[in-house]
Parts: sequence; structure tokens; C-alpha cells
Amino acid sequence: MRRGSGNSYWTASAPPGAAHPALDGDLAADVVVVGAGIAGLCTARELVRAGADVVLLEADRIAAGVTGHTTGKLTSLHGLHYARLRRRQGAAAAALYADAQEEALRQVARVSAELDVDVEIEHRPAFTYTVDEGTVAEIREEADAAAEAGLRATTVTETGLPYPVAAAVRVEDQLQFHPRRFLLALADDFVAHGGRVHEGTRVTQLHEGAECRLTVEGGGTVHARDVVLATHFPLRCHSSLLVRLSVRRELVVAASVAERHAPYGMYLTFDEGTRSVRTAPLGEGRRLLIVAGEVFEPGSGGVNERYDRLEAWAHGHLPGFAEAPEVHRWAAQDVHTPDGLPCIGHEHPDTQHVHLATGFGGWGLSNGVAAGPLLAAHVTGAPRPAWTELVDPRRLLPVREVPGVVRQQATVARHYAAGLRTVRRCTHMGCELGFDEAEQTWECPCHGSRFAADGSVLQGPATRPLES
Repeated sequence: MRRGSGNSYWTASAPPGAAHPALDGDLAADVVVVGAGIAGLCTARELVRAGADVVLLEADRIAAGVTGHTTGKLTSLHGLHYARLRRRQGAAAAALYADAQEEALRQVARVSAELDVDVEIEHRPAFTYTVDEGTVAEIREEADAAAEAGLRATTVTETGLPYPVAAAVRVEDQLQFHPRRFLLALADDFVAHGGRVHEGTRVTQLHEGAECRLTVEGGGTVHARDVVLATHFPLRCHSSLLVRLSVRRELVVAASVAERHAPYGMYLTFDEGTRSVRTAPLGEGRRLLIVAGEVFEPGSGGVNERYDRLEAWAHGHLPGFAEAPEVHRWAAQDVHTPDGLPCIGHEHPDTQHVHLATGFGGWGLSNGVAAGPLLAAHVTGAPRPAWTELVDPRRLLPVREVPGVVRQQATVARHYAAGLRTVRRCTHMGCELGFDEAEQTWECPCHGSRFAADGSVLQGPATRPLES
């Protein structure tokens, strides 16, 4: 069986898209959006259509980063999130969150139809399931909380998977799509409405004042009234937010199978260290069977063994996977918050002109789409949605979440102390780096920066390469 090189199926199966020049010199705009993933492009498109002069800066290529390495699930069912949110913040908060997610799904369908682009949208039920009889009560609680929040959620025992489950939450009419095709269409529409895009343009500094000033690698400067940081982990992050963010990586394996072997829905379980299953259309009676899991800390090593474990699970549970002639392998990276809610809005309590979107916790497609109208409203002064305060980065942290923050910062402190004793220190804040033997990259466990073997920056928040 031949295995892929780490390039995601979404990147390999979509056209390269229009090329956009790197920034050469200085420029000015009303708004600068940093990061051309799903949150950045959705925000930039909303702003330019509202009449703003918008510049979009991307360190690499459009949709080549985090969004280009997702599993492509666009669903409002986020594991066991609604029960937890209802317990900790109440049913009203859970309903607001559900509304935001459902509107994101509708937005993707509307925009795809409006732009007349085939992004392979398929309506499918989504499931969170368990095979453990001891956790059936948690599944039932989640189904009840999700239904109370407004989702079409029920508890079931039949899922369409080729193996039995003890119980599952089923939510109807969710979406799966091709995320890179969608983002390329957004980028084309953004440019058609007067937006400017500069790829290969890494922002290295942000100075906030009466007018914001951004410095890019190579020395160019961009002046703007407002800045939106949509770089997954913010390239600049106030200390009050920095201590709340943690980073995890997740592996993906995918293989072509006969359509008769393809489960119909989208599936997630936290059994066996998290397993996620969905499919994508390939044509000619075949589908791509996508399996994700093996969540781990960046730089912790053993990645090849984790891939093998995930692939072995797919062989044992999903007919047809073992016979596939080729398996794609790639990895996703997610930023988490202690309360499980994203951070979308003003970067810190004293700013009115620097905005960000981060902390999507593995659900970046729906939350990234939802971030677009909210951030645009922040910038333009338009009415903001009812869920604005729920995801405000400046929100107070519930007392029960504080121990998690303390544990996370203890881990960061340990990696920082270890970094003082090694030559491989992250250029962001000096934490020790670990080597990913599968992708041949250096990775920071503290804030998720990633570097190529030659030391060049692959993913921030670091902006400077490693010293040779």
C-alpha cells in the first residue's frame, strides 16, 4: 500500500487557484486581514462587499494552511459540546451557539449557490457515538441539550456504520464539502469586488495606534485603520488571551473505497482516543473514506506510530480501507480554549481596531464561516449577532475553568524551561521544539509554531526562522 506525503487530499484535488503577488513596497487600506484561511476569507469578503478597501495578506498560499488540512466536516454537532455548555453557562448560551453554527451552514450553501461553484456540498446526518455502554447517559444528555438548543437531534442506536454502537446523537441535515474549492471561490469573488490579495507575504510586526501599522517580511509596511488577525494562533496575542489558548494536532488518513463500503453520515467518537469518519465523492462508483484521530501535543514525537495506529483502526473497522492502493496522510492543527468556545472579536480590553478569530477547538469550518459576519460587524459598526458576547475574547473565564488554565500554563512553563537548555528554541517565545519525523518539521508544543527542517517558518505565531 502506497502512502501519501503529508499533502492533504483537499490541496491535491483542487486547482492551484489564481496566483497573487507578494507585497513589494508599502500600501494603505481601510482594513488589513491577515490570514487567508476560512475565517480570513469570509471576513474579507464581507468587508469588501460592505464597501471597505480591504487588503488580504497571506504568508503562504490561499487555503494552503490550517483550512487546507481539515477533515471537511461542516456540522453544528461538536462532540458533546451542548451538554457541557448548558451545564456551565445555561440553555440560552447553548442555543446561541447552535444558532451561530446553523447559520454558518446556511451561509456556505447560499454563497456556493450565489457564486455558482461546485464545492461538492452534500447533506448528511452527523453523529456523536459511543461503543461503551457506560457512557450512554452522556450521549442521551448531549442529544437532549442539542435538541433544546434548536438542533434536530435525537438519540439512536443505528448509525449506518459497519459495526455496532451503544448509542449516538444524530443531528439531521448537516453538510460536508470541499473546503479548498470553497475558499478559492471566495478569493476570486473578493478580488472581483475590488479586494487586494498578497500571497507569500508574512506579517512580522503589528503596531497599534491612531492608525495601525504592519511590517512584513522583507520590509514593506501596510497602514490601515483596522486589522483582523485570522492566522489560527494570533501572531500577536494579549497576555490575558495567550494563557487561555492551547494547541493540539490530529492525524488524518484517507483512501478510495467502493461506494458500497462508504458510511453515509459523518461520525465522531471519543472512544479509543478520538475517531472521526466521513467520506467525499470521487466518482465512478467510489468515495474517499476519511478517518481522523490520534490527538496529540505538537512536537511530542511518535507520529509515524500514531499514523500506523489510526490506519490499523481503519483496517479493522471499515471494510475496503485495507484494500485501497494508496492512503493519503496529513495532519490538522487546532487551537483550544478552556471553555470550549472560540474567541472572535476585539483582541484585548484596550483596543478598538485590532480584531481576531481563534480558538475554534477542532470546529474551524463552521466557526470560521460564522466569524466573517461578526468580525465585519465589529469593523463597520453594523449590528452584531446575538452570540457576540458569548465568544468575546475579553470574556471572563468561569471559575471552574481556571484549573485547566493553570495546568496548561504549567506545561508551557516546563517547555520554556527546557528550551533554555537546548539549541532548538522556538523564535516566538523560546519554548523547546520537538521533531515530527513524519513531516520532517520542528514543532512548538506551547503555541503551535512549526518550522521546516531548514528552519524556515511554516506556521505561526512565530515570524522568524530558526537559527542555523
